[in-house]
Amino acid sequence: MHPILGLIQILAIGFVIGLGSLILYTAWMLTHPPRRTYAWSVSRSQAGDPSELDEPLQFENCEIDTKHGRVPIWDIAGRDPTGPVVLMTHGWGSSRQGALKRMYPIADHASRIIAWDLPGHGEAPAHAQMGADEHEAAIELLTVLGISDEDLVLFGWSMGAGISLAIAADPHCPQRLRGVICEAVYRVPYTPAQAVLALRGIPHRLSLKPALSLIGLKLGQGARWHGFDRAQLAARVQVPTLFLHGDQDPVSPIQDAMDVSEYAPHAERCIIDGAGHNNIWADPHYRAVASEAVSGFMKRSCGC
Repeated sequence: MHPILGLIQILAIGFVIGLGSLILYTAWMLTHPPRRTYAWSVSRSQAGDPSELDEPLQFENCEIDTKHGRVPIWDIAGRDPTGPVVLMTHGWGSSRQGALKRMYPIADHASRIIAWDLPGHGEAPAHAQMGADEHEAAIELLTVLGISDEDLVLFGWSMGAGISLAIAADPHCPQRLRGVICEAVYRVPYTPAQAVLALRGIPHRLSLKPALSLIGLKLGQGARWHGFDRAQLAARVQVPTLFLHGDQDPVSPIQDAMDVSEYAPHAERCIIDGAGHNNIWADPHYRAVASEAVSGFMKRSCGC
């Protein structure tokens, strides 16, 4: 064999091995997000549970056993005994800790708030499901907690926004669902995954699609994630739905929110000028706009 051909062969083998390793690492990373627990919050001088908020809320910290695994929850007392129950569902790489900064406009209008850790996040075991079937675990959780016969509002952000739409679109969703709040929703899993990898400086142009195909096959979604499209789910949601979004969101593009909300029969939009993906509830100005939108939506959809 000519030496040049031998070199090309060696380089080709190295490329294939390197690309395969990158694909496997990408798939592993997406299903093993960082965990945000009580210690994570305390290390950043943030409230670690509802009792540590500036206006503390009473709560129970417990774990619910379901056929989908162990589900850690905070069962929080709201300030309005006549208000609905609110299920708060976090995004990828977050946990129920993320509910704390969104708590005030919800607590004022809710009788009870359930904040939970999705599989593979926070203190929940297993691997992250990337929005594939967590809605089934949520519906089972609501049933176990005896909430299926109470007025209900779903509030999710990022991945949790799509999961909330999936809950609302599921035929087993509680019949007394009154509204859905979708913050920073995205349409398909490729969009946020690409942004997260880019922000972390991880190469993804050749590896991400194969990695998502592997994950989809493992999670029963198929290589193309058929049935995941959040716009198609939104079309089946027959209750008021608020889409809350920053117009400078680098992870969930504003166009995704516009596209998904176009399909929702009873959509409302609150687009916050200048806000990104993680600063809506951190920046005082953005927080004020978001709080007003959420409070108004709760009043209109639930009469609370």
